[in-house]
Amino acid sequence: MASSSNHSTVPISEFLLICFPNFQSWQHWLSLPLSFLFLLAMGANTTLLITIWLEAALHQPMYYLLSLLSLLDIVLCLTVIPKVLAIFWFDVRSISFSACFLQMFIMNSFLTMESCTFMVMAYDRYVAICHPLRYPSIITEQFVVRAAIFVISRNALISLPVPILSSRLKYCAENIINNCICTNLSVSKLSCEDITFNRLYQFVAGWTLLGSDLILIVLSYSFILKVVLRIKAEGAVAKALNTCGSHFILILFFSTVLLVLVITNLARKRIPPDIPILLNILHHLIPPALNPIVYGVRTKEIKQGIQNLLKKL
Repeated sequence: MASSSNHSTVPISEFLLICFPNFQSWQHWLSLPLSFLFLLAMGANTTLLITIWLEAALHQPMYYLLSLLSLLDIVLCLTVIPKVLAIFWFDVRSISFSACFLQMFIMNSFLTMESCTFMVMAYDRYVAICHPLRYPSIITEQFVVRAAIFVISRNALISLPVPILSSRLKYCAENIINNCICTNLSVSKLSCEDITFNRLYQFVAGWTLLGSDLILIVLSYSFILKVVLRIKAEGAVAKALNTCGSHFILILFFSTVLLVLVITNLARKRIPPDIPILLNILHHLIPPALNPIVYGVRTKEIKQGIQNLLKKL
């Protein structure tokens, strides 16, 4: 009995990620579309960043905010997908204690940073349509710098306690994570201590950040819609809505994937556990892959900038 008790309290130094515990035979086939989406996301966002950097016509606050969104997407992809593909291709399941909690921090903070960036972009569109004459004096480069500092600091500081609380828990013998990534719930439930406060903090912090951003986005678009409906000039409504179309589509992608992920996690007992795992991975791939494509297709200036970039190659 003493031997068994001693073994159960041995601290662990690494975790093992078990992707799709019930359907591991899927992994090699699933790696193909995931690899394609990963390359698409990295290539599209890198192209967008280079285009905005090289094209003087794109050196405007709106495109600087889009650059920030692309940078966040790139970091999120690099934090999650290479490790998932390493598990699929080479069966590299182990992840160190520190790397796991670093991944957890980046996922939690950068997800809310993206949400906050969408909120700032919604404010940008609100000023552009509702107060067009004041736009150049309100949405300046200094505004973008302050907004970027706010986006990063607010979400990093509030998200930081999540991995800290998880890392301070005692993990006894059990180190197998039934997930492809180090989510807070998947990791902390391996602990032999009470995790109620850990889970409660993530729930309150996450939904406070995401909820406040969503409320401000809805308010911005409500004011925009109110102003647009008052415009009587021919073609003015279509032009005004077109300036918001790309941004609205990006928010729709982000919100839809997140909503589906939340619903599947709430209904975890009614659906196979592998489905939420797959949706969590796709949430780190689909929006990053589609965001730059939407802006590239719908924005004339970006499309022209990409064409100019290709001509130089």
